[in-house]
Amino acid sequence: MERNVKLSGGKIFSLGLQHVLAMYAGAILVPLLVGRALNLTGEQLSYLVAIDLLTCGIATLLQVWKNKYLGIGLPVMLGSSFVAITPMIGIGSQYGLNAIYGGIIAAGLVVLVFAGLFGKIIKLFPPVVTGTVVTVIGLSLIPTGIKNMAGGASNPDFGSLPNFLLSFGVLALILIINRFLTGFMRSLAVLIGIIAGTAAAALMGKVSFVSVAEASWFHLPQFFAFGLPEFRIAPILTMMIVCVVIIVESTGVFLALGRVCNQQLAPLDLTRGYRSEGTAIVLGGLFNAFPYNTFAQNVGLVELSRVKTRNVIAVAACILIVLGLVPKIAALATIIPPAVLGGATVVLFGMVVASGIRMMTEVDFKDQRNLMIVACSVSLGVGATVVPELFSGLPSSLRIIVSDGTITGSLSAIFLNLFFHLSSRLRSADSITVSSTNTDTSTVPTGEQA
Repeated sequence: MERNVKLSGGKIFSLGLQHVLAMYAGAILVPLLVGRALNLTGEQLSYLVAIDLLTCGIATLLQVWKNKYLGIGLPVMLGSSFVAITPMIGIGSQYGLNAIYGGIIAAGLVVLVFAGLFGKIIKLFPPVVTGTVVTVIGLSLIPTGIKNMAGGASNPDFGSLPNFLLSFGVLALILIINRFLTGFMRSLAVLIGIIAGTAAAALMGKVSFVSVAEASWFHLPQFFAFGLPEFRIAPILTMMIVCVVIIVESTGVFLALGRVCNQQLAPLDLTRGYRSEGTAIVLGGLFNAFPYNTFAQNVGLVELSRVKTRNVIAVAACILIVLGLVPKIAALATIIPPAVLGGATVVLFGMVVASGIRMMTEVDFKDQRNLMIVACSVSLGVGATVVPELFSGLPSSLRIIVSDGTITGSLSAIFLNLFFHLSSRLRSADSITVSSTNTDTSTVPTGEQA
């Protein structure tokens, strides 16, 4: 599974930092969006970002540390799930902040208890489904990367020439490093691109250090920072749906990373992975953080860097924990301009798409049914990403499931595979039974048939 190269401590740290920077924007975006939507104070928002980073680190360690009960044992990074943003805002607006965390804790416990049952869903993920799911995940992420390349959707200078130069400069540097350098330096292509891009942005006057100056030096986590959780039926059911959706998404990422690392995953491996995610979700509720899932962009980074050792991810998790405890250091990562981050992440998102396409090389596309599964699932997944208001007329409980392109495409692939292949298997079984019956009857003398 791991690359046969002995890495020094400095190299492992650099590779771990690269993983942190690749997922950092996504990790802090969820608390910022939820906190601002619920009108949290600046102090509460700072806590939310810091505790989110800390819990991301703990959740990642739970997945990397494989034992009898917990851990997928793959080089995966966990971050706060984007699927939970809209439901959390809805619950918080209607029932209050504490009802959010009651729902998260209850949903996490459900994942823990039923992890063994969820582990059996690997049968629903043949190559035509896994390849489609991973491809849709990558395609759903690409619009975010492209918007960041232009400077960020809400940025007043969106699409300006400086943003264009920064993003494509970072992209060009990453490509040049991959073309002309080898070994460790090529593994750090994304990190080098981000650092160089941020330095160039600073010279252009596009970097502000205000957030670093205002951030505190130390921060201690605490249970129920916003008060005791409230357990209400509607929020609990909503968060349970969210967690099931997270499991579907994480399953596709697990299987993709298993292929990258040449590791065949068994139902027991998935069960341990789901237990770790369930534990992380419960911790998110206890610390007033978020539900967590596996980040696909880091799978692209594993593919790009070709370093598959779990030590790198363990170091990345420890970096996140330190960032959560020392907000001033964490704030340094917030100075990276969106255009720089977009130039780097668009490569990673593209690598996710490429991984999905490679997984589908095992699929028999002479079979029209497989073509229909891929065609419909990719179209619906990308469509829901590009036109998120497509399902705006549905009840809120259903919108949670289908408003995210990744989930729409994933569920489409699973159900279409069952529709086409399960029904054909049942017909085959019926024809065998009928054939067997006719054969037996033909051997009976005519007089006895009468």
